[in-house]
Amino acid sequence: MSPRLVDHADRYTLAAEVHARLSVEIHAPTRASYVAVLVAPEDRSTELEHIVTLCERFGVTPPQPGATHFSAQLDNLRIKWERHGEFSGYTFFVAGLSPQPFSEPAVSFLPDDWLEGIPGQRMVAAHAKLAVRQPVPTASELEAFFVGNIAVGAEVSEGAGIAFTDFKIHKDGYSRFLVIDVGLTPDQAGRVVQRLFEIEAYRMLALLGLPVARQRAADVTAMERRLTSVTDSIGAEKSTAADDDEHLLGELTRLAAEVERALAGSQYRFGASRAYYDLVRTRIAELRERRIAGVQTIDEFMTRRLAPAMATCATVSQRLRDLSDRVAQTSGLLSTRVDIAREKQNQALLGSMDKRAKLQLRLQQTVEGLSVAAITYYVVGLISWVFKAIASAGINVNVELATGISIPIIVLLVALAVRRARRRVVGRDDDNPQ
Repeated sequence: MSPRLVDHADRYTLAAEVHARLSVEIHAPTRASYVAVLVAPEDRSTELEHIVTLCERFGVTPPQPGATHFSAQLDNLRIKWERHGEFSGYTFFVAGLSPQPFSEPAVSFLPDDWLEGIPGQRMVAAHAKLAVRQPVPTASELEAFFVGNIAVGAEVSEGAGIAFTDFKIHKDGYSRFLVIDVGLTPDQAGRVVQRLFEIEAYRMLALLGLPVARQRAADVTAMERRLTSVTDSIGAEKSTAADDDEHLLGELTRLAAEVERALAGSQYRFGASRAYYDLVRTRIAELRERRIAGVQTIDEFMTRRLAPAMATCATVSQRLRDLSDRVAQTSGLLSTRVDIAREKQNQALLGSMDKRAKLQLRLQQTVEGLSVAAITYYVVGLISWVFKAIASAGINVNVELATGISIPIIVLLVALAVRRARRRVVGRDDDNPQ
């Protein structure tokens, strides 16, 4: 039987992912509000419960447990919620115009205190107004929408719409976007508003790396100075003592630990900033801007204002990595120097031990000679008593002559005995080197 073709376990989930976050169709005139909050992992369940309470108030089906996106119509208010890696975005839509520019925003239709109860830290808050087709607003007309701030904008979707913003937070805590429907389809209008909100969200999240970069820049400068000082000490013409090398190596080790700690504490943030900045550039490109005479485009604004901040983050990140490499190289050089110094010390110590061994051998030979003389002296004394005893017994023996004759013989025998004993001891040491 031929093998059966089996689907991958995640095939259908992955195929449905590209359809999970569809844009909302909106018709002019419409008011929209957007809130993005940084949510800690431990608050994710609370976040979903908070949305469930809102759905229960309006009698709509709540999101399923573990959901990462949700959309529902709550009477005249439409809500769209999306969970991202480290933040969640809430978008609210209400049809119709407000009495005054950006008055009665979409979030004002939420139950009291529900918005304030969203778990997390608010990072982005923005209002958008989708207006019906009208001529391009003049500078004075834009002042009414943006309270005197200079607006940037352009034609979007190849002229099907016009978008303006000042990228500033107003007194109500929200930034503002004005979109004019020239010939947008409902789906296009929804995508344009969503892209503008996402540009604001990703811009702010990308800038989270800037405070880290500014703090790390001062730390990197101080660490670079310390490394320069250590390097100068290593490269000094005057030779340093071994203790100084050990001190420098300890200083480099501490410096390396600080650099690695700084890398570990910042690289995630710098990497996230790069990713968010790429998303900002992608969303701006998707707007397909066309210039309006006398108005700076969103792309130009971001290039002039956001790009330098991202360059700062990239520079500090690269300085940290370069500093880590330099510390490692300097540590390697100093370690080699310390090893060479230790090797010289070991060689000198071995030479000193060799001299001591030779001295000990000479001393041992001297002691052996003295021991032969001492043993001979005592043995000759004993033999002289033996000869005296023989003479006392009546045997004719010349005690002095016999004692004198025995001395060379005793010396020879004692010397042979001492040498044999020494060879036996050395032989045992050779058999048992440990």
